[in-house]
Amino acid sequence: MKEKDTVRTKSDVILIGAGIMSATLGVLLKELAPHLTITVLERLDAAARESSNAWNNAGTGHSAFCELNYTIENEDGSIQTKKALQIAEWFETSKEFWGYLTGIKKILDADEFIHCVPHYSFVWGKENVSFLRKRYEALKKYELFKELIYSEDRKTVTEWLPLVMKGRDHSEPIAATKMELGTDVNFGTLTRAMFRYLESFPDVHVHYFEDVKDLERAQNGNWHLTSNNIQTHEKEHHEAKFVFIGAGGGSLPLLEKSDIPEASGFGGFPVSGQWLRCRNREVIQQHFAKVYGKADVGSPPMSVPHLDTRIIEGKKELLFGPYAGFTTKFLKKGSYLDLVKSLEFDNIFPMLSAGMHNLPLTKYLIGQAMQSHEDRIAALREYFPEVKSEDWELVVAGQRVQVIKKDEEEGGVLEFGTEVVAAKDGSLAALLGASPGASTSVSIMLEVLADCFPNEMSSNEWKSKLKEMIPSFGESMKDNPEVCRKSRRNTEKLLDLSHKTKVNA
Repeated sequence: MKEKDTVRTKSDVILIGAGIMSATLGVLLKELAPHLTITVLERLDAAARESSNAWNNAGTGHSAFCELNYTIENEDGSIQTKKALQIAEWFETSKEFWGYLTGIKKILDADEFIHCVPHYSFVWGKENVSFLRKRYEALKKYELFKELIYSEDRKTVTEWLPLVMKGRDHSEPIAATKMELGTDVNFGTLTRAMFRYLESFPDVHVHYFEDVKDLERAQNGNWHLTSNNIQTHEKEHHEAKFVFIGAGGGSLPLLEKSDIPEASGFGGFPVSGQWLRCRNREVIQQHFAKVYGKADVGSPPMSVPHLDTRIIEGKKELLFGPYAGFTTKFLKKGSYLDLVKSLEFDNIFPMLSAGMHNLPLTKYLIGQAMQSHEDRIAALREYFPEVKSEDWELVVAGQRVQVIKKDEEEGGVLEFGTEVVAAKDGSLAALLGASPGASTSVSIMLEVLADCFPNEMSSNEWKSKLKEMIPSFGESMKDNPEVCRKSRRNTEKLLDLSHKTKVNA
């Protein structure tokens, strides 16, 4: 930054992006260290317009109750449970923090953003039934999944899922698991409520229409950011001691501009998302569940299909998908040049290598993009046999950028999760990747705090406050059943999750 340039904002913390991640980190920091001054820079006109928007993400409250891609079957027939247990625990952690925000801080009513919607896994065919049975037996051992119910009885499954079972071939083996503890979460509403809370502080400033273009390290150790104001078209400058890049698909290009050594070799593979949205209110009324199936052999983890009850603005909606598509955009409202601009000398080889090792994924995405409406309806018919094509319309969801990182053996590998990349000195952190994302935002932001504020995180003051906000902090729900039971009792009360949610069809 040139000396003649005027710094518009100077603060302790800058959060890039006004999504669920920045909102969570901002509230955590303000609760832990009220003296911190915070600036938020968002390129759109309001919070939660991209990935955190209710229509742009899965909204399941990813808790691994029903998502079969989190429990892969090994060659010997055993089931991997580590990822499912981790995600289930992380979601309970998120619920604890949300319970603190609603029950203690009173920043919003729980009924505005979280509702009880049971989670189901549903499969058909002998091999898939065998898989689901083994998955149930492997997870049932843990308190996190103690309430999981399994059935191969057609009458029982029909009572659970009438829309899914009506008109189905009676000769075909079927099985399902049910988790009554499942939820639906409107992350857009939650995010906006957290930003309203942050903006109630005089030393927190949220600036919309600010498109961050560059960031560089100054000699004094602070970060200088340059942004373009989309409304005035003026270049503006900002300074902070700590920067968090939580810009969804826009995080990678900004991380690359930081030039921190830890960012070397990271790339991104963009994927667009689409849903089929039901327009028939009578059909919507007949289904109240999140039903996840098993992805076809050879399909990527992101392709796990689900027939999904959503509750948006107090109204039931029904979606099916996701359908993927090939794109070069990193954001829904981004540029088709995003992928090309992300290429750098240190990530070209990892990206090419990952591409060579994931040719089936590319083929899959191209095939998805070329599907007709009837092709998509045919996929839905496997979950809703009596579907009528005219009842459904295609809607575009959010963009996802899957992480590509260096690998000594493969050259580059494609990751289907989230990745925190932090500078060694803790002055900058960025979040890359997608699912499970929002549902595990609290645990991910605790990781950011551990990486970037290690001394504070080890202090009694912060530990005590974290315990107040997240009662299970420092303990394991997976290894200690009583911690899990206590956590769920508390969040059930604070989030009012003890009764069946009543919503309008």
